[in-house]
Amino acid sequence: MSISVGDRIPAAPLKQVGANGPTEWSAPDFFAGRKVVVFGVPGAFTPTCSNNHLPGFVENRQAIQARGVDDIAVVSVNDHHVMKAWAGFTGAQDQLTFLADGNGDFTRALGLDIDLSKGGLGNRSKRYSMIVENGTVTKINIEENPGEAVTSGAARILEQL
Repeated sequence: MSISVGDRIPAAPLKQVGANGPTEWSAPDFFAGRKVVVFGVPGAFTPTCSNNHLPGFVENRQAIQARGVDDIAVVSVNDHHVMKAWAGFTGAQDQLTFLADGNGDFTRALGLDIDLSKGGLGNRSKRYSMIVENGTVTKINIEENPGEAVTSGAARILEQL
């Protein structure tokens, strides 16, 4: 069963990519006391993630933050080295927070894991977006098809803020 509106963010580890190396977080601590838009992607450097999903949040960052959002974070079941490389490749390292869910613990705790072994990706994250206020989910959008970023895109989040 996947996380729903009104649920608290589960305790699971995340690593935040930073200039001085990774910072380890317990997910509830990362979200505590803040309003955060978080979106999950199946994989860094994958076509829809790099060409559609992430750019939408970069392009709409100021509009999202103008509506009271403290941070915009992207989560992927990739290690922090891959997430750091992706942040640099996209040029978004100073615009979004890149969170590595290396073992998929956070994704599984959310109930948003998906087996993409047919495509050679193994167990990954469903594509989603959420608004989290002080650790509680207030909005959630989950894509039916991992190759699309419409339901979970930045435009949808802007409508919900």
